[in-house]
Amino acid sequence: MKRGFYTIMAAQFFSSLADNALLIASIALLLQLQGPAWLTPLLKFFFTVSYVLLAAFVGAFADSMPKGKVMFVTNTIKIVGCAMLFFHDLVSTPGIAAYWFVLVSYAVVGLGAAAYSPAKYGILTELLPPDQLVVANGWIEGLTVGSIVLGTVLGGILIGPKVSGMLLSIDLPGLETGIDTPPEAAITVIAFFYLVAALFNLAIPDTGARYRHQERNPLRLVVDFSRCFRTLWSDKLGQISLAVTTLFWGAGATLQFIVLKWAEQHLQLPLAQGAILQGVSAIGIALGAVLAARFIPLKRAVAVLPVGIAMGFFTMTLIGVSWLPLVYALLILVGAMAGFFVVPMNALLQHRGHVLMSAGHSIAVQNFNENVSILVMLAVYALMIKLNLHINMIIVVFGAFVAGAMFLVMRWNASNHRANPDLDRMIGEAKH
Repeated sequence: MKRGFYTIMAAQFFSSLADNALLIASIALLLQLQGPAWLTPLLKFFFTVSYVLLAAFVGAFADSMPKGKVMFVTNTIKIVGCAMLFFHDLVSTPGIAAYWFVLVSYAVVGLGAAAYSPAKYGILTELLPPDQLVVANGWIEGLTVGSIVLGTVLGGILIGPKVSGMLLSIDLPGLETGIDTPPEAAITVIAFFYLVAALFNLAIPDTGARYRHQERNPLRLVVDFSRCFRTLWSDKLGQISLAVTTLFWGAGATLQFIVLKWAEQHLQLPLAQGAILQGVSAIGIALGAVLAARFIPLKRAVAVLPVGIAMGFFTMTLIGVSWLPLVYALLILVGAMAGFFVVPMNALLQHRGHVLMSAGHSIAVQNFNENVSILVMLAVYALMIKLNLHINMIIVVFGAFVAGAMFLVMRWNASNHRANPDLDRMIGEAKH
């Protein structure tokens, strides 16, 4: 791998670490404000909505300048959103106003993340040849999931009584910080990791890739995005990988909150310990990602689809376990299955997008689809919580949906191959 790849990995790790730690701190802030339970998944909903609303524009932005610079600018937006959380007490009107300020602040972080993502993934296709994309994605996804592990655990530790008490006891002579609650102390530490990510962003090398002049007219950008959207969904390989990654990210975001709720109701664990369970499942995803990078070449990417069906069924078995060692093993197994089947699909989608259009535009289409899935599935989950459905029923519905959807994608892929037996040879095509 080229040296610049490792700088990209470091920048992505620290930025993602901060994103996931900040989610836990924001949940703690909502709990401190005594917000209703259905508001919690809306944090991720607000974070994600920018990916959908800005999908037509972020691809052009990512291709308009060197991607390291794009990553620096968008990471700065994340810092602004993180800082906004300190001012929740300025809207001290009891009730909903304070809740909405927390949601809007985290939405600003999501705005930065939405613009960050096309540059983060698009630079891989500029820096590396196609035959290294699965390996690169394995490392990026493994590292990203590693940051999810450490980020969720870090968030849980920072809001825990021991560490937060130590942070709040720090006295700086002559300086009144205004930081007097565990979530605020956690957010202070998390802001530091965003700053570290910014330093790595500045060190990312310029790949030299330049695209034609990027359109600035919003209407034309929407038309161009629609053309890219249709192109990727019309491609027989692109549509399968896009369907799988769309399902995966929607299901993964929802599972994140299901695990927290299940830990609270089924295992009687507080938020700080429930966050650790999220980290356990993410360890499995990292393991699966590494195995996929080692054993699944790009040309065999679609061979991993049956693993997605198995993941859905194993998720449903959560309702029957309560012994923590078995819980850990099951979460690692489910995570490993997820990582094993999504990494080759992600690499295939990136390659087809790079062949059919520019890197930034193809990733923007991917993000749009994946985050529409996240919004829909989180909205359904929030509705189920508001209707007081038992968490075990939610898990069964969730697992059955994932298994059924993956089965339909497998049938779809088989139909495509029957219509075009030489389809797999398209994977090795170079960009025209």
